[in-house]
Amino acid sequence: MANYNDIIGRPDVADALIPDGVATEIIKEAPKNSAILTNAKRSRLSTKKTKQPVLSTLPEAYWVDGDTGMKQTSKAVWKNLNIVAEELAVIVPIPDALADDAGINLWEEVKPLIAEAIAYKIDAAAIFGVDKPDSWPAAIVPAATKAGNTLAQGTNDDLGADVAAIAGKVSAQGYPVNGFLSAPGLNWELIGLRDEQGRPIYSPNMAVGQPSALYGFPLNEVETGGWDPDKAKIVALDWSKQVVGIRQDITYDIFREGVITDDAGKVIINLMQQDMKALRVVMRVGWTTATPTTRISKGKGYPAGVITPPAEPTTTS
Repeated sequence: MANYNDIIGRPDVADALIPDGVATEIIKEAPKNSAILTNAKRSRLSTKKTKQPVLSTLPEAYWVDGDTGMKQTSKAVWKNLNIVAEELAVIVPIPDALADDAGINLWEEVKPLIAEAIAYKIDAAAIFGVDKPDSWPAAIVPAATKAGNTLAQGTNDDLGADVAAIAGKVSAQGYPVNGFLSAPGLNWELIGLRDEQGRPIYSPNMAVGQPSALYGFPLNEVETGGWDPDKAKIVALDWSKQVVGIRQDITYDIFREGVITDDAGKVIINLMQQDMKALRVVMRVGWTTATPTTRISKGKGYPAGVITPPAEPTTTS
């Protein structure tokens, strides 16, 4: 249901942000970045819709029969991959009196939280298809599942062996795996795993904000809230085939005059009349997965694979 009448009012901040002579530092988590925006190949879009050439047919070579044999011809074919930038936006109104009385700068506190909300939307849409724009292709997990690139956790001796198996399956299609995605907390599950020679397969990174390594490749835990643990445990993928198109970076504009209406045209908020300001945040972004033909896949593979949660054990009465 569309929503047009949310504002930050005094009941939302209460005494925590309008203190009587107490510290103005807020206890909070640092905003989380989008795993898709951070790792995918970036392209700057000059228009809403951009065409990216992708190889669809590979040229062939032929042996020549004898000294005077006839040489055959071949060709390469490219098809267009469309990247469509869609708009993410929100308006946050705050009464002037509340902003003046608060012990902190509400506008500066709200900005990173909105950026995190945008990151959540992008991750959830691109990885699982949640609230995905119609112009975007099938999300990574559904597309990998359709391509048959799935493996249930517990198929092999341990999770490390499952990861190696699904990464090998994707790589065997001509898309070398160079990164992993997972839910937060997977690193603790992996710390004790070893390969056949007893060497750790997982290397936690002690540097803040840097991904750890699984089989030598970055493991990014999706911390935006966009991960669905019921659909995937780990995603192994070729990041070079994930493309993000930026038409407009996040912009922040504060308005002192204007009205906010609902979808029926009814005025809900009048900024000037009600002594309010509104922060409008907008980003225009597109995403797609490139699936160029390789000598191995012949156009039938997909550059990602999914380890699904273990199947529920069957019980008999």
